[in-house]
Amino acid sequence: MTENISVVVVGGGYAGVMAANRLTQRDDVTVTLINPRPDFVHRIRLHQLVGGTGDAVVGYRDVLADRVRLMVDTASRIDAAERTVLLASGGTVGYDYLVYAVGSGSADPGVPGAAEYAHNMASLEEAQRLRAVLETTPTTDVVTVVGAGATGIEVATELAAEARAVTLVCGRVLHPYLHPRVRRRFAKRLAKLGVTVIDGPGAKVTAVSRDAVLLADGRELPSTVTIWTAGFSIPDLAARSGLTTDVAGRLLTDETLTSIDHDHIVAAGDSAAPSNLPLRMSCQAANPLGAHAADTVLARIAGRQPATIAIGFFGQCVSLGHGAATVQIASRNDLAKGFAIGGFLGAKIKSGSFPGLVEHLAHEAHKPGSYTWKFRDDTRRQRLQARAAR
Repeated sequence: MTENISVVVVGGGYAGVMAANRLTQRDDVTVTLINPRPDFVHRIRLHQLVGGTGDAVVGYRDVLADRVRLMVDTASRIDAAERTVLLASGGTVGYDYLVYAVGSGSADPGVPGAAEYAHNMASLEEAQRLRAVLETTPTTDVVTVVGAGATGIEVATELAAEARAVTLVCGRVLHPYLHPRVRRRFAKRLAKLGVTVIDGPGAKVTAVSRDAVLLADGRELPSTVTIWTAGFSIPDLAARSGLTTDVAGRLLTDETLTSIDHDHIVAAGDSAAPSNLPLRMSCQAANPLGAHAADTVLARIAGRQPATIAIGFFGQCVSLGHGAATVQIASRNDLAKGFAIGGFLGAKIKSGSFPGLVEHLAHEAHKPGSYTWKFRDDTRRQRLQARAAR
């Protein structure tokens, strides 16, 4: 009788759940998912949780295959030589293959006062704490959002649509990812909602106090509640475990998502850095990366050469408060174009993404191997070759 092959997935976000579900295609594979909380966090809805207009928690049994064992614990170290994961609870879990999908979290602002007085919202617990603060804060008091990427814009517009006084500090420019033409559309929507946008060369935050935000040009902005959304960080589990990472802490892999140190470890999602050319951190990339990581493991089990990634983008969809949204269209290699979808269609695309992502995971749980991603970046190989030639 063939002995079962044990695969451990560390991290239960979009990429980790997709990988775990897909791995159940083989009857001789046992899958264990290690995650620090008992519920799935629908991360793209955290701004709604903060605004009090939606929830971001989904039961794992709604998205996870029955054959996947959920272990509610935190991985404290990976012993690649012994092929074990050490847990915060004191136990260990052995594996034949490991999928590293620890995701990302709030970045350390590195700004005086930010740790004491600014609120993060990259995790469920941070968002819940922030929501509790806002519930006791008068709507006339100023809420300052630092960071004008997608998360900052989404929470700023969500709160402004609820008649709150909101200031959005951009650092330098409103959402740098956007094409300038589309950026103007975003600025108009923010102005319509009454959001005060602070941008330009002097708009970098240099300090945060209990009731104000100080900018590089000397301006002091009143702020009863300060929300920090600028940047994301990667958990240091890989680095603490002696695995090679990029400068941001992502696990460094080849183009099949296999660790450059150990061929029984693969990475997926925000914490993966294939060829030191990582994809943009996003749920858009997480699902296909999770699927590809599982396919790499299954190929190695079957004795086949794993395929290389060719995952492309379609753009970025950003909520703009009260059911409004705009989709910034991009090239497959994630360069923003001067075209966007707004209005009713943009709102429909965004609202459809909320259940859509969960449905993808649930469908893969019931029919492993069924998930496909039609957007492919066929320029990636050329870009890697051009970089190597420099």
